[in-house]
Amino acid sequence: MKIWSIAVRVLKELFRDKRTLALMFLAPLLILTIMKVVFNSNADVSVNIGTVQVEQNLARAMADTKGMHIKKYVTESQAQKALSDNKLDAVITYNGQDFDVTYANVDASKTAVVKGTLATAQIKTNVVAMKKALGKLQVAAGIMPQIVTQPKMYNHYVYGDAKTTYFDKIMPILMGFFVFLFVFLISGMALLRERTTGTLGRLLATPVKRSEIVLGYILSYGMLAVLQTLLIVGYTILVLNVEVVGSIVWVVVINILLAMVALAFGILMSTFAKSEFQMMQFIPIILVPQLFFSGLISLDSMADWLKYVADIMPIKYAGEALTNVIMTGAGFGQIWIDLLVLVGFLVVLTIANIQGLKRYRKV
Repeated sequence: MKIWSIAVRVLKELFRDKRTLALMFLAPLLILTIMKVVFNSNADVSVNIGTVQVEQNLARAMADTKGMHIKKYVTESQAQKALSDNKLDAVITYNGQDFDVTYANVDASKTAVVKGTLATAQIKTNVVAMKKALGKLQVAAGIMPQIVTQPKMYNHYVYGDAKTTYFDKIMPILMGFFVFLFVFLISGMALLRERTTGTLGRLLATPVKRSEIVLGYILSYGMLAVLQTLLIVGYTILVLNVEVVGSIVWVVVINILLAMVALAFGILMSTFAKSEFQMMQFIPIILVPQLFFSGLISLDSMADWLKYVADIMPIKYAGEALTNVIMTGAGFGQIWIDLLVLVGFLVVLTIANIQGLKRYRKV
């Protein structure tokens, strides 16, 4: 009963603070919407290539690639001048045997596109040349040339379709990160305010147990965390049109567990802060590493010792579970270890919070 009374009081205080509620419920939706617009607006890359003494067939094959703009130059010096003036992304020169390619490399994605397009165009023109040569040999030998048709290509996608963007790929991780971010900040700031205004001190002066205080805060903020999670998940799926291959129920469960971990984490960090400014100092220490190890950057490409650091980041397990459910249709059998680890984080942090209140009351 004491836990419920504490939870009700905290909720009443929160509902009086409209800005905090807006930060918790509306800010994640606004940021997700902006990120979707930003990522999707750059889905098609426009590349300008200058060619010098390149065969017309090869240039035409490259121009067939969407977003490729090919311009022919008479001399290499003219093309290099255009490259230095930022008018071109690459210059391709053919000396009769080899290609000499100079990349502006200001945008690594454009460099990769040029490399891939050039390789594909070479293969295409070589195949055409071989067909012509074979046809001439057949005619010379008195054999009726066979009509060779270009094989069709059928594309299959495990997740999404040809219109799937990079935003869709990182969406499961971003969803979990924003749940973690805002619950961590709001819960930590709120408990810090309770302590600095003396409310927590008066509460500690009563016979209420430390465990009841912690559980009361977790219960009250947990209710808001559940609402926030439902709002973010619903908005992501219904408004941002992110496809979920697996069960939406597991998406909600994972995010709620992550929100509860963030809540316990925020409360714990607030016990070490003396002001709102010190609480904000925990952002680069706690939140930024969470983003780095969430899966946005492939863990396989990291050093071995960094992989061990990632193992103590709760968002790593949430990111893996969300990605597996949303993009591959994984069920409980594939994500139960991640769920168990998140529950473990929650239990450990809750115990740490109860012990942390000893700094303010020794009973």
